[in-house]
Amino acid sequence: MSAVKSVGGDVTPFLSRQDAGLAVGVVVILTILFLPLPSILIDLGLALSIALSILILMVALWIKRPLEFTAFPTILLIATLLRLALNVATTRLILSHGAEGPHAAGHVIAGFAEFVMGGDFVIGIVVFVILITVNFVVITKGASRIAEVGARFTLDSMPGKQMAVDADLSAGVIDEKEAIRRRRELDEESQFFGAMDGASKFVRGDAIAGLIITAVNIFGGIIIGIARHDLPVDRAVEIFTKLSVGDGIVTQMPALIVSLAAGLLVSKGGTHGSAEKVIFGQITNYPSAMLLAAAVMAVLATAPGLPFMPFALIAAIFGFLAYALPRQLAAAAKAKEEVQTTAKTPTAEDITLQQIKDQLKTSEIELCFGKQLSGVLMRSSGDLAQRVAKMRKKFAKQYGFVVPDIKLTEDLAIPPKSYQIRVHGTTVASSELRLGDVLVVVGDGPKPDTPSDETREPAFGIKAVWVPDIFTNALKRDGFVPVDNTSVLLTHMAEVIRNNLAQLLSYRDMRGLLERLEPEYRKLLDEITPSQISYSGLQGVLKLLLAERVSIRNIHLILEAVAEIAPFSRKAEQITEHVRMRLATQICGDVSDGGTLKIARLGNKWEVAFHQALKRDQKGEVVEFDIDPRMIEQFGQDLSRVVQPLMDAGQQFVLITSADTRPYIRTVTERLYATLPVISHHEISKGMPIQTLGSLS
Repeated sequence: MSAVKSVGGDVTPFLSRQDAGLAVGVVVILTILFLPLPSILIDLGLALSIALSILILMVALWIKRPLEFTAFPTILLIATLLRLALNVATTRLILSHGAEGPHAAGHVIAGFAEFVMGGDFVIGIVVFVILITVNFVVITKGASRIAEVGARFTLDSMPGKQMAVDADLSAGVIDEKEAIRRRRELDEESQFFGAMDGASKFVRGDAIAGLIITAVNIFGGIIIGIARHDLPVDRAVEIFTKLSVGDGIVTQMPALIVSLAAGLLVSKGGTHGSAEKVIFGQITNYPSAMLLAAAVMAVLATAPGLPFMPFALIAAIFGFLAYALPRQLAAAAKAKEEVQTTAKTPTAEDITLQQIKDQLKTSEIELCFGKQLSGVLMRSSGDLAQRVAKMRKKFAKQYGFVVPDIKLTEDLAIPPKSYQIRVHGTTVASSELRLGDVLVVVGDGPKPDTPSDETREPAFGIKAVWVPDIFTNALKRDGFVPVDNTSVLLTHMAEVIRNNLAQLLSYRDMRGLLERLEPEYRKLLDEITPSQISYSGLQGVLKLLLAERVSIRNIHLILEAVAEIAPFSRKAEQITEHVRMRLATQICGDVSDGGTLKIARLGNKWEVAFHQALKRDQKGEVVEFDIDPRMIEQFGQDLSRVVQPLMDAGQQFVLITSADTRPYIRTVTERLYATLPVISHHEISKGMPIQTLGSLS
């Protein structure tokens, strides 16, 4: 631990001094432009320039993405400034001390002049011109064009990429942290390619400046050598041309290397990985192409007039690679597959961990049986599964979405003849079945004469009796309807699902509904989400509808209604009330009885009471519902006095109220009569026949 601290203590001051070091370095470069330097420092500066250019090239080769080297334009400017400063310094030495001999401007320039020119300055001039041409016309011009096009395309695609990030964030595909990272990456990408477009001009200017400086050195040196140092013309031309061209080659070599690095950097484009992996990986992926290239080289080797050995050697190398690469690729693929297989093979620890994870998962709908029920009903799971599938199809057609799969399990903690229905792991209903008996729903009517035990029908709580199934035929002759255990169970299950539709509509289910929309409604969805309402907000509206058993099968009508109100209201409750008014025909059709809407009116007394309980703000919007609990108790008594006889008589009806108070009255009534629909006057469709059954006055 102390070692780590000591290392941290050594590194931190160094890092904190980097800004000062960079500033000092730039000042030193500027100083070189004006102050004369001895030849030893010139040699050091030229060596540093060459080393820096090689380092830049190696970094450009090894980075995986261009954005990993965003400092390149700044480094390029500093490297260019360093070369120009050294050019000025060497020009000063050449013109002032060139007459002293080849080493007047330092040993680096003299060494390059001797090595490249071989004692002939004409060769040096030709090599220098070739270097200038390659750098200026080929590499720099191509890199500049790539950077310019990349900057233009990057800027043009910025709005679309930003919208894609916002869409992924709204859809929940990414979180806020990832969205911030992607936006920052887009910003860096646009700035980088824009900077590279400008940085390429540095390289072009550096090449032109090197050409001008070399020309000035040659002609200026010849004039000074003849006029000041009384050198013969041929001697002056030889000395100053060698020194000037050597100086030009020494400075153009780093410029050429940096230009190559810039070209490699901007040409990486959308590829990922270091340069050697990208190049060799993509070339060697096609052994057939290499085999064809080997065949062409072999033909050229046998062509008359061409040397046999070079083409034959290359043909042999390409042929060997074409033969070996497929086997190497196959071996690599097999090794990768074995690694994946080994990784997929679960260990005992993995199995235990997976079992724990499986236990943490909760099924959306689960039907748990006691031991005796499990032994009978789960043995006939084929029939039960088939009837469950039919029930789910019926729900999909009626309510507009497919309810989740129902998981059948056995739980020894449950009484042997009982079952439990769980939603998201919570038991919401339970009951007991009598094996070997059938259920007869009697309500307030007469009971069968057969031996029976009184009970309550589990789905609706209606009076019923259990009768041994041997009396089934007798019950049918007497006009009773015996119900088998499976039908009792599925009826109870269906009613529980209806009461929990809102909980069963997941975000995944909603996105599946929206993805199946027609193209026109997909455009409408794109207009309102996420600018006016989020996907989670839209899910909230659908959940509020399903909570009152309003079908969402007409999802296109719901979207149209949401598009109308969403620009003016962001509250899911207000949006839902507007949607209900637009679905008036559907709602009335679903709750009508034989084409007639049977209603129970709220009455003036309770209309006024609930209106007075609504507290509004200055804009007239409801902010609070405040009513005396004693009034709620009295309302419940009046409601039971009117509603219970109608329900016992088997009437299908709705409770009518005003639009403002409807949500709050529904909140009160659902605790007493969960299946009683409550609609407002605005939700009664035009032309719907109405029959009044009672009033809570």
